[in-house]
Amino acid sequence: MFNLQDIIRPNVLKMKAYSSARDEFKGSASVFLDANENNLGSLAGEKYNRYPDPHQKKLKERIAEIKGVQPEQIFLGNGSDEAIDLLFRMVCRPGQDSMLHLPPTYGMYEVSANLNEVVMDAVQLTKDFQIPVEEVLLHVKPTTRIIFICSPNNPTGNLIEQESIEDILRAFNGLVVVDEAYIDFADALSCTTRLKEFPNLVVLQTFSKAWGMAGLRLGLAFASEEVISVLDKIKPPYNINEATQELALQALERQEALQDMIEEIVQERELLMHALPTMASVEHVYPSDANFILVKVKDANRMYNYLLDKGIVVRNRSSLPGCEGCLRISVGTLEENQKLLQAISEF
Repeated sequence: MFNLQDIIRPNVLKMKAYSSARDEFKGSASVFLDANENNLGSLAGEKYNRYPDPHQKKLKERIAEIKGVQPEQIFLGNGSDEAIDLLFRMVCRPGQDSMLHLPPTYGMYEVSANLNEVVMDAVQLTKDFQIPVEEVLLHVKPTTRIIFICSPNNPTGNLIEQESIEDILRAFNGLVVVDEAYIDFADALSCTTRLKEFPNLVVLQTFSKAWGMAGLRLGLAFASEEVISVLDKIKPPYNINEATQELALQALERQEALQDMIEEIVQERELLMHALPTMASVEHVYPSDANFILVKVKDANRMYNYLLDKGIVVRNRSSLPGCEGCLRISVGTLEENQKLLQAISEF
């Protein structure tokens, strides 16, 4: 039976959160002399001389309405990378505890583990990039605190089978982090619908992909109120700036435009997936539920440099286990995709 108290670091359990000026003041006022702000104003524009809401209440309330969760089940981070780092800090004692990830997958899990001096265990995905559940559970140790699952997976693009995720959630008494950065492009329900069922589930999402807000750096973590309360305790006090909160609220009111963009990207993805296999230099195109495609080519290094010479930048993923000879290609605009296909056809 999962019990969060059993895996939280003792020092985190004991610590008190930083109390900012905006935490201590409740109510309304006309003169603010409590936070050492510049009361003359801001050279960046109105309101930016004031600290932002440290709890992002309005933004969380609107996200909760859209996602069908409670505001208390939402953590907002400076990109989902902040949530990844804080999860390590929350439950992994440096030099003692371990994590498990499933390569080929998103590289920040490994970077954050190294930064926090957390032992890394890895179980490679199968040939069709699914989880070998029995092997994963055999690799779980008494010190394993987190298992990371990326679905749709980066760099392979495919959804992970829901049954495999559920099996791990039921069998593992640590945090299971399902990274859904690309879920908006997939024909599947988010794991946020399973939060009540699995208290050890953490779901990561982001505004960087479908919402087109990568430059604003806004990531989301959904989990039980207990998990979120600890993340809120250990985060920096003002981790989401005022401009990001304002622009995210504006974007959330444009649901119809979001769906139009997603549909266009998915349509362009399908066109690429049909066209690429006809190219002589392309050996295999892997199924994708994301806004990118993993493509195996005859000479990945040469193809990468050739496209670069043509002014087209893709990602060479050949060095990753299971991705030998592969390029990861983001879905572009109609014009960009046509330019890509023309270049590959002439390779």
